[in-house]
Amino acid sequence: MFESVSRRRSRVAVVASAIVATAALILTGCSAGTPGDESSSSSGSGAFPVTIKSALGPVTIDKKPERVAVWGWGAADVALALGVVPVAMPKMTYGGNADGVLPWVADKLTELKAKTPQLIAGVDTGEVPFEEYVKAKPDVILAPLSGLTQAEYDKLSKIAPVVAYPKVPWGTSWQDQTDIVGKALGLSAEATALKKKTEDNVAALAAKYPVLKDKTFVYAAANEPGMINVYKATDSRVLLLNELGLKNSPSIDTLDAKKDADSFFFQVSYENLSKIDTDLLVMYFDKQSAVDTFTADPLVAAMPTIKEGRFAPIVGEAFVMASSAPSVLSIPWMLDRYVPELAAAADKVK
Repeated sequence: MFESVSRRRSRVAVVASAIVATAALILTGCSAGTPGDESSSSSGSGAFPVTIKSALGPVTIDKKPERVAVWGWGAADVALALGVVPVAMPKMTYGGNADGVLPWVADKLTELKAKTPQLIAGVDTGEVPFEEYVKAKPDVILAPLSGLTQAEYDKLSKIAPVVAYPKVPWGTSWQDQTDIVGKALGLSAEATALKKKTEDNVAALAAKYPVLKDKTFVYAAANEPGMINVYKATDSRVLLLNELGLKNSPSIDTLDAKKDADSFFFQVSYENLSKIDTDLLVMYFDKQSAVDTFTADPLVAAMPTIKEGRFAPIVGEAFVMASSAPSVLSIPWMLDRYVPELAAAADKVK
């Protein structure tokens, strides 16, 4: 699922004249610049106008947004954690409830006594439904962890100011995403406090399980027959485990033959699994039966990490999403349950 979104190269059509006309009516607070401009604000945290740079171009938000829309992963989590309920956010068919709302998001909406926002379809396929954003009439569209193309960014920017990723698609850390969303909403101080609280909680877990420190790991997924997808050092899944004291296996760089900067993963065939040299193997699976099928393959079963119990699978769609899109809401929801399992695998490293 996640990799198919990465590979997609969208074919962006011209906006229908009726949509453009509607978008023009609601477009407020946005001024475009050139890539590489520095972020700025008139006078510190919470002050407007504020300019936020991204890999797709900087955007200036002239006043505090009142109608916030979201695209991609995690930004809705940050907004909600800051007490801002989006008017529109992605429908998460993978890992979400019957309505397409992730469990930690549903919990926060209940805590805030808020109704479920308009749910935007398409994030699981990567196809941006522009018409739905026109209907939402946002003041800003937050997409700091997404796979927006330049064409999609330009098209969305006709609807409202768009805050995209700072460097690469799907490569924004949860800390950077928290900072970016906080700045866009005029809540930088609150975002900093929220980030510190989350970092302190992660550090406390790392201290509770010192066996994790300096163990090497590979984070992968078995989404195609006979292949695994190995996540790179810039991926948010990998970065979160680094915070627990784990180190990336050197074999990751060795096996990444193409070094494609536009992709957050690379593929390794089952025939080359023996070349993976790591203390721990972390992978995600929709359900336990998928784990069993994977480990039953003879080439997989021969891996030292599998034979010696140094395998720590993340099982269940909601847990997969929580680890794939870590945020200030999903991290506490997931890590308290998963880290003991990870530590148990680390205990078996000789």
